[in-house]
Amino acid sequence: MAKDDKPVIINIKNRRASHEYTFLAKYDAGVMLQGTEIKSIREGNVNLTDGYCLFHTDGSLWIHSIRIAPYSLGTYNNHDAMRERKLLLNKRELKQLAGKSVDQGLTIIPLRLFVTDRGFAKIEIALAQGKKLFDKRNDLKEKAQKRDMERM
Repeated sequence: MAKDDKPVIINIKNRRASHEYTFLAKYDAGVMLQGTEIKSIREGNVNLTDGYCLFHTDGSLWIHSIRIAPYSLGTYNNHDAMRERKLLLNKRELKQLAGKSVDQGLTIIPLRLFVTDRGFAKIEIALAQGKKLFDKRNDLKEKAQKRDMERM
């Protein structure tokens, strides 16, 4: 889990996720990167909005549909922007996620991508359930009421 006492250098959030899903559990996972991907992440050229995670047949967790733009100063060795990337989790966490994601309507989505002070790229993922339209409306009403109360 993410700890507040660890300094974070880069922090890229998926703001749309909290509107579309309710989060049941959150996990921090390492990401296997290639070549110039870490440089693009440090520049902030990442799009998390359409990302999701799937288990492969060998039991490993992979993240799909995350766009890490090619590095601007890269050469012909630049990375593919939309490739699948492996997530690094403990066996215990992988078993928990695999067991819970089998339930109907649950998905694993990325919430934020960050780089720690040691230089490692990590991604915060969540086991989430999709919201219905009336749930979204209720959340928007509650936010508006809370904002009005803080103004007064």
